Order: sequence, then structure tokens, then C-alpha cells
Amino acid sequence: MNQNTLQEGWEVVIGLEIHAQLATRSKIFSGSATAYGAAPNSQASLVDLGYPGMLPVLNREAVRMAVKFGLATGSTVAARSFFARKNYFYPDLPKGYQISQYERPIVEDGSLEIMLEDGTKKTIGITRAHLEEDAGKSLHEGLANASGIDLNRAGTPLLEIVSEPDLRSAKEAIAYLKKVHTLVRYLEICDGNMQEGSFRCDANVSVRRFGAPKFGTRCEIKNVNSFRYVEKAINYEVVRQIDVLEGGGTIRQETRLYDSTKDETRSMRSKEEANDYRYFPDPDLLPVTVETAFIDAVRATLPELPDEKAARFVADYGLSAYDAGVLTSSRELADYYEAVVAVAGGPACAKLAANWVTGDFSGAVNRDGVEIADANVPAAALAGLLGRIQDETISGKIAKDVFEIMWAERALADAVIEAKGLKQITDTGAIESAIDAVMAANPKQLAEYRSGKDRLFGFFVGQSMKATQGKANPAQLNELLKKKLDAT
Repeated sequence: MNQNTLQEGWEVVIGLEIHAQLATRSKIFSGSATAYGAAPNSQASLVDLGYPGMLPVLNREAVRMAVKFGLATGSTVAARSFFARKNYFYPDLPKGYQISQYERPIVEDGSLEIMLEDGTKKTIGITRAHLEEDAGKSLHEGLANASGIDLNRAGTPLLEIVSEPDLRSAKEAIAYLKKVHTLVRYLEICDGNMQEGSFRCDANVSVRRFGAPKFGTRCEIKNVNSFRYVEKAINYEVVRQIDVLEGGGTIRQETRLYDSTKDETRSMRSKEEANDYRYFPDPDLLPVTVETAFIDAVRATLPELPDEKAARFVADYGLSAYDAGVLTSSRELADYYEAVVAVAGGPACAKLAANWVTGDFSGAVNRDGVEIADANVPAAALAGLLGRIQDETISGKIAKDVFEIMWAERALADAVIEAKGLKQITDTGAIESAIDAVMAANPKQLAEYRSGKDRLFGFFVGQSMKATQGKANPAQLNELLKKKLDAT
């Protein structure tokens, strides 16, 4: 199977179902805690365990978070929505049904705009976002010939965000998935931790001939929890389906799992239809009534959203759309950047700050796997380093060495520069002296340069920088070197 190229004449159709675990302290229908990593079954109440006579009570905070998402995506927030029972048997579903929303979800008809690789924008429709409870988790590792059940996750509140089938490639799907990931974290309704399963995705994939009036038969790739694997799973599935159809076969509607070790999808079960779940209104829960005053109160808590913030960064700081997009990809990174700019001198240093925040700083954060709030170089410290570049105390090249020491030792720029003797040489006499020494030591190269081999200018720059231990002001050195080399 060639996953690097798609056969011509086929159109890919993708829709995503994203499960965002809401950042409430307790579960959606009980008072049990939702903290990750607790001992198995230590956070499951009688309600979560499905004991007879135990009645669910809706968590108001989960409703508030769902409304917040709806407002941020321009969706319709339903004045009345309903919970239903989705009936199926699975060992980690103790009640024998999942409480979810079916016919009347709390959020409908929204959209998000994504940026494509060629710089154009595309609007992706959001069919619905509904509230539901999570199931428990089956455990297999370390249990010989047996499986364990951990019901800590049972009853954890989820917001299932269902897109329209508007996505036409794996890359578009990832752009949309990342956009939703960024948004729920900005809204502070989900921590977005994919490793812990609090943000995961099902991908519905089909293919059809270009121009075909109907969608092809779709397969659902279940519970993929990394951007990279979602992209790889979709690409594999697209090529698999095309190969089947071009070989004269038919696609069977089914649920598939992605095996990251083998980089392939495999069949899990035939895909159920809604009637297979025997949905019916949950008799233990009243309709959810959302009043206008409640919606207005939630709207007042909306933060500046990613697209708005990116547009402001372009307008206020003169950044490119690309830089603004990278900086606003997380609320924490955007806040850090603005704190750096504020201390370093405002818009005048905006581009320099953007380069450092998206470059060396983000690189160190990702390398060491730390949170931005816990970074070894706080915003004020990075601003101090940028100040020393601006006033030419150090060069940009030396600044990179200073930053690494600051990061390793949690030190301030001035202390590092002083202790290591890294101040930039701006004294004209000292730079000229170094240049003279380099020219005297390399008469052959000097003669070749003066005979027309201009490319040797770089050689003399390098040797002169080496002679000053990299401390010479680059602009001064280049200017003085050019004069001396061209002198006859």
C-alpha cells in the first residue's frame, strides 16, 4: 500500500467526532472526583457503579462549559435539550447504558475556520456538541489471562464535538483537530491532555469518485489520541479503501482501530446504527433548560479567542500571520509572549521577541517537557536578555549561549554575561587590531581576495570573529573588515 500518494480521481471525505473531557472537579451526574491517576475504582460512587435506586443529578458546571463552547463557535445553544439512554453492553459500562444526548443536543450548527497549507482559509461546520458521560476503562496489562475494570472514569463529563463531513484530507483533519484543541484550552473547559485521554478523536473516513453525488461508505477509526496517529490512521484508511474499490470490492461500514506499531487500521466490529442503541429519553433526568440570563452570564466570561488574538498580534505588533498563528496556538504561549514584549519595550521589540519565543524558548520547553508557567526562563528574564541584544551588549549569536546558561542555571542575563565575560566588543581599535592580525596571518588568502575572489570575505569574517572569541559587534566587524581588505 502506497500511503505517500493518492490515486487520481478519488475524493476523500472526513468527519471528526472529538471527545473533550470537561474540566469539572466532579462527575457529570455524581459528586465523585475526576482527578487523573487515582488508584483503580477509588473515585466511583454508587451512582457511577449503577446501583439500583441511585439517581443522577446534573452537574451545572458541565452545562456552563458546553454553553461556553457553543458561544465560542457561533453555535445555537438550545433553550431546552434532553438526555437519553444509549443502550449497549460492555464490561466497563456498569449500568448497561450510557447517558448521552441524542435528538436534542445542547449545542448545534456552529463552525470553525482553519488555515490550509497554501494559506487559504476554510470553514468547517460543527453539526453538534452534546454532553454525555464517559465509560470506565478495561485493563489488560499485568493481568495473566484476565482483564481488570477501572471505573474511576465512569461518569466523567464529556463534550462530544461532531463536525460536518467537510474535511478533504488528513492534513485538513489535523488542522481542524488542532484548532478545536487550542479552543477548548483557551476556554479552560478541557486540559487537552491527549496522553491521559482527556482529548481524543474518532475519525469517520470514506472515499468517492470525484463528481459522485453521494458519499461513499464510511469507516470509523476509534479513539486515536495523538495528532500524528490521527493523520497516519486516516492516510492508511484512505489508501486501503481506494485499493479495495479499485480491486472490485466493496467497503463494509465498520469500526476500526489504529495499530501504531504496524501503522495500519484493523477491523474492530461492524458499525452500529442509532437504532441499534435503542435510544430513549432518560426518565431520571429532567430536560435541560438554559435561560437567556445564563447564556449572557457565560458570554461575559469568554476570553479573547485565538483568531481574535492572532489578528490583534498582526495589527498591534506587526507580526506575520504565520508568527501570530504560532504564538496564539496556546493561551499560555500567547500570554508569555505579551509579557516579554511588555517588559522588553513594547511593539519595537515585537518581532525580536516573537523569534525568541517561537524559537529558542519553545525549543527548550518542548525539549525538557515543562509547562510554560514552570519554564526556567520567565518572561521578565527573557525580556532582559533581549534588552542586551538591543543595546548591543551582546550579539544575537552570543545571546543563544547566554540563554542556554540561563535555562540550565535559572540565572539572569546580566549575571551570566558578567560571569562569563561575554560583553560584545564595540571598541573600533580592538576590532581593527584583530582584523590586522588575521590579515597578517593569512597573506595567501588576502592576495587571492584582492585578485577578485570575493567569496573569501566570509573566511576573513570567520577568522576575525574567532580572534575576538565571537564577541566583536558583527556589523562593525563587517564594515571595518571590508574597508581594510579593499584598501590598496
